[in-house]
Amino acid sequence: MTTYGTIPASSSSTPAANLEYIARAKERIRSGLAERRPWKLMFDFRALRLPANFPDALSRVRTNLSFFRTNYAMVFLLILFLSLLWHPISLIVFIVMMAAWLFLYFLRDEPLVVFGRTIDDRVILAVMSVLTIVFLLLTHATVNILVAILIGAVVVVLHAAMRKTDDLSGDEEAAGTRGLMGSVGSPSS
Repeated sequence: MTTYGTIPASSSSTPAANLEYIARAKERIRSGLAERRPWKLMFDFRALRLPANFPDALSRVRTNLSFFRTNYAMVFLLILFLSLLWHPISLIVFIVMMAAWLFLYFLRDEPLVVFGRTIDDRVILAVMSVLTIVFLLLTHATVNILVAILIGAVVVVLHAAMRKTDDLSGDEEAAGTRGLMGSVGSPSS
């Protein structure tokens, strides 16, 4: 007997597969947030001092941008989110872009490979930042977005310049000398 038009009782996705997907997502969240430095370390007020001179400030900015880049991205995105609360369309675009941020930057457990080349995390950070800003500017909330970008940049650069780097581990300080933008194809730090 044929049963046309009926929905099969069993689906291809089993509860075990769904649980595995959820467990994998939880693990990716944990590992993605593991790159985030402790907020206590970032906001250690004893480590905030004015730099002695301009080259010292630039060195601190390079090192801190490398060491705290995930934290800075989160702070920057929070400031941008808060600026969009009164623009619902922009907020929807922002939420969609946040989903892209989560999967392409924060929660990715494998290096991103495009055309056989490994893309560095800093390149992904820069590209996602530009795409987020461009898509949000297309929603006609330009003033809010530009003010949020300015405030976010000032907050990040001021913190990076004032946060001493002598209590950070040597590996990240060496990585900080490469700058914010890494080269395509280099291993991610």
